[in-house]
Amino acid sequence: MTTMSFFMIGSWTEGMFHFQKIQPHVVSITPGQINARIYRLPVGFPVLVEDSSELAHRIDGQIVEITADDTLIAVLDSFHGVHPTDPIKSLFFRKQIDGLNVYMINPAKLPKAAIEISGSCWKKSISDTPPLPMTLTDKQKEIVRQLGNIKGRDVVLVKDLTLYRDLMKMELIVDKGRRLALSQLGKDVFQYLS
Repeated sequence: MTTMSFFMIGSWTEGMFHFQKIQPHVVSITPGQINARIYRLPVGFPVLVEDSSELAHRIDGQIVEITADDTLIAVLDSFHGVHPTDPIKSLFFRKQIDGLNVYMINPAKLPKAAIEISGSCWKKSISDTPPLPMTLTDKQKEIVRQLGNIKGRDVVLVKDLTLYRDLMKMELIVDKGRRLALSQLGKDVFQYLS
């Protein structure tokens, strides 16, 4: 095992969604900053975009030092959609910036609906408008999880018409005739619920 330092924002910071996945491996957490641009995805969480121009901002985050083995790094890379053998297909790149590992979204994969966070205040942005996975009811989360875990020709029935309508209004599900499926936004939400 080796010790590695990561610059984390959003769901990977202490007290947030995904922090529990790395918490047993955490050696230390300290405040930190890097220069980048920051956008809010349609699912509601922030992502960093590498930028060395004058448009870049100082982004606040956490420097999380972890004891990492190849398996943990592979899990983190997999979650972020890093393809080490074919970077063009990567959703994120793991970059080395000032001695820190930083997950930066592939600019070609940044959704058109992503919004740049003014002033780089991602914590305030999340506080003012919580990310979609944090606003769902337990029943809504359960349906998203069921649809996300579907295999083959399995079918998920939503007998509660109000629940069905709410998920359709939020654009989390699509009705494919006789089968429900997750929309792209629904797949993104499922990833944060996993």
